Amino acid sequence: MQLARIVGSVVATRKEPTLNGLRLMLVRPLDDAGRETGSVLVAADAVGAGVEEVVLIASGSSARQTQQTDKRPVDAVIMAIVDSWDVNGEEKYRKSKEVKVAEE
Repeated sequence: MQLARIVGSVVATRKEPTLNGLRLMLVRPLDDAGRETGSVLVAADAVGAGVEEVVLIASGSSARQTQQTDKRPVDAVIMAIVDSWDVNGEEKYRKSKEVKVAEE
């Protein structure tokens, strides 16, 4: 699992039929201090997360082990929305109430 921030969404009207019904989001990995690192990834959203939210993602074969992604060709999945985290007893992140809500 990895911490990431949702930075956008992907719209694909023509796609593999097994992807129908999945929301695709752009996520950027975060380090333990909350700084964005690495390249942007496309992740299937299994929890209804919104842009700017901090989430947990899984990748590789683990990405296909949620109810929404089972037997679907995905390599990354958003599987949790993060409320907070701390490192060595120091709070590094707490979810803001002003986060944009995902649109269905």
